[in-house]
Amino acid sequence: MGFKCGIVGLPNVGKSTLFNALTRTAAAQAANYPFCTIEPNTGEVAVPDPRLRKIAAVAKSKEIIPTRISFVDIAGLVRGASKGEGLGNQFLANIREVDAIVHVLRCFEDDDITHVEGRIDPVADAETVETELMLADLESLDRRIVQIRKRAQGKDKEATAALPMMEKALALLQEGKPTRVLLNGIDPEDLKALQGLNLLTSHPVLYVCNVAEADAATGNAHTEAVEKMATAQGARTVVISAAIEAEVAQLPDDEEHEFLAAMGLEEPGLDRLIRAGYELLHLITYFTAGPKETRAWTIEKGTKAPQAAGVIHSDFERGFIRAQTIAYDDFVTLGGEVAAKEAGKARDEGKEYVVQDGDVLLFKFNT
Repeated sequence: MGFKCGIVGLPNVGKSTLFNALTRTAAAQAANYPFCTIEPNTGEVAVPDPRLRKIAAVAKSKEIIPTRISFVDIAGLVRGASKGEGLGNQFLANIREVDAIVHVLRCFEDDDITHVEGRIDPVADAETVETELMLADLESLDRRIVQIRKRAQGKDKEATAALPMMEKALALLQEGKPTRVLLNGIDPEDLKALQGLNLLTSHPVLYVCNVAEADAATGNAHTEAVEKMATAQGARTVVISAAIEAEVAQLPDDEEHEFLAAMGLEEPGLDRLIRAGYELLHLITYFTAGPKETRAWTIEKGTKAPQAAGVIHSDFERGFIRAQTIAYDDFVTLGGEVAAKEAGKARDEGKEYVVQDGDVLLFKFNT
């Protein structure tokens, strides 16, 4: 299953620097002028999970394979993007293709790096981008809803099913609110209808406060303002210094911890960002383990055992019989599969079992 987080923001806020550090590549140019990123760059990143090594040690696995999440570096938006300003709708289209938005906000002062609006105000920057996304969604719905209403009046089933969610979304946008407000407590059928509208503002958002090196451990007044805004929206924030992360990305593993400790940091900010993106999409991890490999697999929270098996191979889902299930704590504490079985901690679960984060699974299936 591929999950994509799109990195967005105004020009010169540090998106490409962050992306390069995140993927430990120089795939995305980073320069001090607007629209440096022309085509979106995509990189897959391992999700940090200390449980992997512990499971592998118990299972005596030769190889460890983490689960992964994709990040897409999308060019900077500017005021008027919804009307074609800057590079306009080309990049709005790129945002439609992601599952969640990582919104990078400039929370540092630096006279050598220009700001497209001529001032440092991350909350205003967030509002600028949000407004452009809402305007684009408004235009999209205004264009489509007239035809949908006509079809619904003619008893068209698809139109009749789509219209209620479309009208809810349109009403929110007209009030100046993003359609992701609808995600709170939404039922599966309504979620499917909302996703079918393919709206920019329906994506969940994580705000990333890009700060100077000196503020990486503590934040600053700008990050406090962003956190206040995010709390009011029910969103989350992560404070990161893209400059530090770029340096860390160049260091050997044995020097990384010492460098971070000197900066007053316990772990790379990118690890927190990756985990937050994972949580933002309501993803969980289950594991498979054996002498050959210990591997992490990504599924959405609430996934049942057959569909979880299908992430490994479609044959596993089609021929699913049952899943031997051991909780992570039991697997590690007791010393693996055999000991868990002897202690009565290995369960056989059927088709209705909802996989839990940390489950160590062995699937039984017919080919």
